[in-house]
Amino acid sequence: MQFAVTTIFHFFFVPLSVGLAIAVAIMQTLYYVKKKEVYKDMARFWGKIFVLSFAVGVVTGIIQEFQFGMNWSEYSRFVGNIFGAPLAIEALLAFFLESTFIGLWIFGWNKLGKGVHLACIWIVAIGSTLSAFWILAANSFMQNPGGYTIENGQAILTDFSYLFSNPYVWMQFPHVWFGALLTAGCCIAGLSALKLLKNKDTLFFKKSFNLALVFVLVGGIMVTVMGHSQTQFLVYQQPMKFASIEGLYEDSEDPAGLALVAGFDSENQRRTWAIEFPYALSLLAFNSTSGSVDGINTIEAELIEKYGAGSYIPPVVTLFWSFRVMAGGASLLILLGIMGVVLSRLKRLEKSKWYLYVMGAAIAMPFLINTVGWLITELGRYPWTVYGLFTIEQSVSPNVSAGSVLFSLIAFSCVFMLLAATLIILVKREWSKGPYHNSKEKDQSLLTDPYGKEALS
Repeated sequence: MQFAVTTIFHFFFVPLSVGLAIAVAIMQTLYYVKKKEVYKDMARFWGKIFVLSFAVGVVTGIIQEFQFGMNWSEYSRFVGNIFGAPLAIEALLAFFLESTFIGLWIFGWNKLGKGVHLACIWIVAIGSTLSAFWILAANSFMQNPGGYTIENGQAILTDFSYLFSNPYVWMQFPHVWFGALLTAGCCIAGLSALKLLKNKDTLFFKKSFNLALVFVLVGGIMVTVMGHSQTQFLVYQQPMKFASIEGLYEDSEDPAGLALVAGFDSENQRRTWAIEFPYALSLLAFNSTSGSVDGINTIEAELIEKYGAGSYIPPVVTLFWSFRVMAGGASLLILLGIMGVVLSRLKRLEKSKWYLYVMGAAIAMPFLINTVGWLITELGRYPWTVYGLFTIEQSVSPNVSAGSVLFSLIAFSCVFMLLAATLIILVKREWSKGPYHNSKEKDQSLLTDPYGKEALS
């Protein structure tokens, strides 16, 4: 529970900061290419939100690092020779790259040349992406281990190239990266929509909104494509996870229908009812209108035969509904993005108050999607920390008492709530001030010359 709380809270901010880094870099590139001051102002304003999310992400990430040694010492002892390599590269290369050049970018607006300053934010964006890649490379080894040997009860890396040639990482990493772009797009679009409702700095926020829609659509569509590939990989590599997200206890028929909603009797391990979409599960699993999928009971028997007595069934109901929230939420955001493009083209965006309210509320959606997606990734691997090699029961520190875990869980939760409240207050303060709070020329001058250097300087 403690690891879930700290991981989920940390993962609130990682996709946001990775996505905002890319978004701000694109905004500043548009300024460099088109010479329109509005793009510079967009980069500066949304860059402030990025810096705030980056700071909170760093603080929560430090707690993650400490937990591996303190609460999961047996896991660290078993896989530390492998797990430590990508984490060290992430810290020494990617994070130092980010933290150095983010300082140059923040303080270099009027001190560095435009090209050099633009390079700084792109290095930050690249550093954020590399940081995500190496973390996911470590996690992908846990999902699909390879390139190792077992010596004296420890996993030893024998093929370093496997960390970045692991097929799992090349499905997980793009899925997470495009999810980060979707998260940033939704935040920019939602905050812009709420400003448009107030009719403040209208032209600036309309421009921000339209650019954010591009991030929402590209991120939403690509996260769906990569998620489909990742799901198909699970059919063969982690079949129990795949069967669980479908809530499929018995082998499916051929062709297999996808359950849109269902009821469960967890005590007797069965699905009591379901509303199915015909052929959809076969399409999801095999890209074909035919094909049967093994059920949980069949896979459980196979795993017991392979690994020995025990339970290998993850929390099915949680995985079932998490998958539907993730897939349904992403589809909803794509639909909202398409609607926004249509309304903007018809010049009816500002008049569609209902849509702006919905987009404002949709800020929460990508955070929910990221969270349930991470639950699927981690809970679906139960009971393994390293799939097929090392269990949760084997991984925990032997000398950490339940009382100490409870105390630290309460303490961390209080700190996290304080951090979250501080971040929300600071973001709201920047949002309330708007991009031109220090300028004497606000909306009136924007109406006369929306993209001129004089109006937006």
